[in-house]
Formats: sequence, structure tokens, C-alpha cells
Amino acid sequence: MTNTTTQVIRPAGAGHETLYVLLLCLVIVLVAGSVVALHGKAEDTTHLASNQLDARRDLSAAEQGIYADLRVTLDEIRLLREDQSTLPGPQTLAEEGFAPFAQDASAVSRGGHAWQLLQDQAYFGASANSSVAGSFLMRIGEASDAAPDIWLNRSNGLATPTALDDAALSAAGWQQIVAQFDAGVTRQHRH
Repeated sequence: MTNTTTQVIRPAGAGHETLYVLLLCLVIVLVAGSVVALHGKAEDTTHLASNQLDARRDLSAAEQGIYADLRVTLDEIRLLREDQSTLPGPQTLAEEGFAPFAQDASAVSRGGHAWQLLQDQAYFGASANSSVAGSFLMRIGEASDAAPDIWLNRSNGLATPTALDDAALSAAGWQQIVAQFDAGVTRQHRH
């Protein structure tokens, strides 16, 4: 008779293999985390003064539209001032069709501002509906490349400002609109 031998083969334990897979996953996560931490940029946020508003975040849609129109029209105003040696009146700008001075459907839907020239150095647009858009003031500097200097006041029944310096405007409740360009606006892709 033949002797039969029985050989018992135990199943391979999955414990060691599982441990190796988990360690490999941990190494991958740590390497990826360190790469992100080393290549990440700290977001530079500029803090605004209490008398300033961010043009992107703090204005209503109607106010953003008026602000954009004022920035675009500023170049035309400067050209007209060079030709005439004085600032053109709001009526002249309206006749030329420059927004927001022109009284069209867009102007009415954005608050129906009544524009006037103050002291031959600023345009004041009193809002007929301050719940849609506040009143605007755009000071015109002497330099042809000066940044737009536009202010907003959302008060009802606002009187025409008499003093046009920063301190007087801030004291009267006006806030300067500033345009900030950061990573939230423009993405920089370096290849």
C-alpha cells in the first residue's frame, strides 16, 4: 500500500499585502500634499479703507454698469477738454450719446440720474431711485492719464456736494470706488 501524505497549505495572509498598499497610499498622499504646499501661493488681499468700495464686490449690477460707463466716457471727456480747454457739460455729453449722460432706456433702468457739472472739475449724478443705484460723483484730474476718481453715495435726498476734497466727501457719506485686480479676476497661467 502506498502511503498517502496529506499536505496542508494554509491560505496566504492578506495582512502584509494590505499593509504595503496602505503605506504606498500614505506616501503618495504625503508627496502630493508637500508638492501642493510648496507650489501654492498665498492670496494677496488688499484691504479697503472704510470710505472705499470694491467695484466688483460692493456694487449692484446697475451701479457697476454706470461705473463702467463713467470709466469709458472719461477718455472722451478728456479729449473734449483738450479741444475746448474746458470740461464739456452733461448736456453736451448727452447729445453726443455718451453713457451714462444720455437719457435713454438704460439710464432710466439704472436709476435715472440727473447729471450736472460742479466747479468745472467734477460730474455729479443725482439718483432718482437710490434703491436701484446710488448717486455718483466723478472728479476729473488735470493729468490725462490719471486713474478714474469715482465716488458713490446711496443716501436718499442727497444734496449737491459743495466741497470736493476726499475728507469732505468721506464726511458727507461718499465712498470712493476702487477697482482691484487680483487672482479672482485674472488667472495667470505660466507655461
